Amino acid sequence: MGMLCAVSFNRYGRLYYLDPGEFRPQVGDRVLVPTDDGPEVAECVWAAQWVGEDTDAFPKLAGLAGDDDLRRDELLRRRKAEAKVAAKRLIREHSLPMKVVAVDHVLGTDGDRTTIYFTAPHRVDFRSLVRDLGATLHCRVELRQLSARDSARVQGGIGSCGRDLCCATFLTDFEPVTIRMAKDQDLPLNPLRISGACGRLMCCLKYEHPLYSKFQESAPGIGARVTTPEGEGRVVGHSVPRDAVTVRLDADGSRSMCSRADVCGSRAAYESRDQSGREGAAR
Repeated sequence: MGMLCAVSFNRYGRLYYLDPGEFRPQVGDRVLVPTDDGPEVAECVWAAQWVGEDTDAFPKLAGLAGDDDLRRDELLRRRKAEAKVAAKRLIREHSLPMKVVAVDHVLGTDGDRTTIYFTAPHRVDFRSLVRDLGATLHCRVELRQLSARDSARVQGGIGSCGRDLCCATFLTDFEPVTIRMAKDQDLPLNPLRISGACGRLMCCLKYEHPLYSKFQESAPGIGARVTTPEGEGRVVGHSVPRDAVTVRLDADGSRSMCSRADVCGSRAAYESRDQSGREGAAR
């Protein structure tokens, strides 16, 4: 067991979990988080508390932010805002098909560095833009092009489910998502219904896909003849969340929703196999 707290660098942004060590930050406290460029100020959004898992692999909190740290953070935020305004203005002047997504600024002993993240429909020659940005901001400037998914992760937002975007909160890696996953889940193949804020297939299509794949491996297909406790009939639909199939009965043409176990052989045999499997796992 150990203690963990959660912090965020931006309001409604991605949560980062850290070991508070000897510190006990409360919700709303400003804390110091170790980064590659030195400690950065973040806001505690989940107070330190005990968790039932090993916390040795989590980074440790660098401490609570002092007045100097807060002034430095305010300077960084002001520099970022100035760089974003300058970048948008110069992009318009250069007539480049670019959209500024985010700006990062680092205060270093060997000089400041500003990194501007942008999206574009294709590769862009921004060499002249970098020179003008360097002359305007008086620091070293880097431009990095982001993909549609990375852009959504950086900007954040609300998905069609009404919750914060998965990529902006807890997803660490993008796993491949295919149109086949939407077909297996019997979802409408309307791009507006299965696309996320980034315009690509929603990452959540992958969450329940293994359940649907497992169901389809053992459940009778649409049109298959089956025997149910209410009589024989033909399968006309699936309900994966209920682990059931819809059967049109031969006797009167009515529809009945039956458990997958009821139409996949003897119910007793099914329960016997399931019980045996649990006992074997327990041993």
